[in-house]
Amino acid sequence: MVSRLPITTRPAQHEIAVSYLARLAALHDLPTDELWRQVNHTRRLDPDLLAVVADQPRARLNRAIVELLDPEPDWRALRHEPQRGCHRCNARHPGGPVLQLLAHHDYVCTRHRIWIGPPDHTDHPQPHLDALPEIVTAQHRHRRLLHRLGPAATYDAVLTGFLICAHRWNTTHTTRDSDATYHWRRRAELLIPPGTETTTFSASRIFAAVYPEAVTLAELLGSLHWRRLAAGGPGDQAVFAAEIGRRLGDPDYIPLVVQDPIAHWMEHDCWRPPSPPNTTYRALKTFAGPTHPKPAHNADTRRHDNATWFTRHRRGGDTLLHHRTLNPIIIRDWSPRMELFAGALTNTATTRTHQPPRPRSGPEQRAYLTAAWTRPEPVASPWLDTATEPLSWHERTEPRPAPAARPYLPHERPRVGRR
Repeated sequence: MVSRLPITTRPAQHEIAVSYLARLAALHDLPTDELWRQVNHTRRLDPDLLAVVADQPRARLNRAIVELLDPEPDWRALRHEPQRGCHRCNARHPGGPVLQLLAHHDYVCTRHRIWIGPPDHTDHPQPHLDALPEIVTAQHRHRRLLHRLGPAATYDAVLTGFLICAHRWNTTHTTRDSDATYHWRRRAELLIPPGTETTTFSASRIFAAVYPEAVTLAELLGSLHWRRLAAGGPGDQAVFAAEIGRRLGDPDYIPLVVQDPIAHWMEHDCWRPPSPPNTTYRALKTFAGPTHPKPAHNADTRRHDNATWFTRHRRGGDTLLHHRTLNPIIIRDWSPRMELFAGALTNTATTRTHQPPRPRSGPEQRAYLTAAWTRPEPVASPWLDTATEPLSWHERTEPRPAPAARPYLPHERPRVGRR
């Protein structure tokens, strides 16, 4: 027996069922578990019961609640982690925080000029972008790129753009105001003012600092034309490198053997199909159940540690590289298996061919770090020869291999650091 609730409220667009039930329970001062028992059937959400209890038309719920969307969406185009959307858009939905399943390309609310970012701490304030209009412009460009290339290529290309920016932020030292790193530092000072790191720092704001350049790079990395140049002979590679250097504000850029994620992408990834997400919300055991994926139990501790480290050098590359958002392109299906996650990160910025001998002296070290990378012949790629835009999702013929790479354990840090 179910009873209709006296206070009605509509679900937000793409709100997860648990979030909607929690808001209804809060409005009626009920335990969420009690409300869940009224709307589930065989331990899964029953849409007809929910429509009766919430006093909402079934068609409205089917358009809004993620688990009830009919027809089902392309789950790979949506994040697998629910998160807060724009707090101003959701202000009309009372009862508590609204958790939504947003698309991979949703980083900015362009209506209210608010950064949404990738999944982050649910209680962290969302920054306004009035002083950073280029981030809002980048969101518009991101959507145009999605329309042209499709969700598969856009997803892979933007994440790869973030990866390249992260590595360069860690290793590039320049005061040239045309270089991308200058703009990352400038935006970081606005988003995370010096001296306020303990309260304003978040990984999401670091993503915001590099977002315009990540989209700029994605326009190349996702394009079949530029992919074919990157996979071509030395002349084509030089054209690609010159263009990517121009977009990064580094006119002298050449691909390097080590500490260069662009060279790694040209050698290993440009001629392969875009990497899909590791999983989808539909594939999770919690789908249509009473719970949803939660942040790691040590998320607050990690945020504090990252804020402390960022305070010392004001570089956000490490935060980006260690964020779960980039995992699908750090450990790709064809990546070599690594014992530790640090090895997987190092692998994304190194090449395997034409490497000079390991350095033993100062001059050898400089030569090693500045050795140029090039592929003498075009790479043979049947996929790249026949691919057309927009690219479709890469269909795995077997389950994704379990990654061997893992983060450091506490007792391993000193031992590894002494090597």
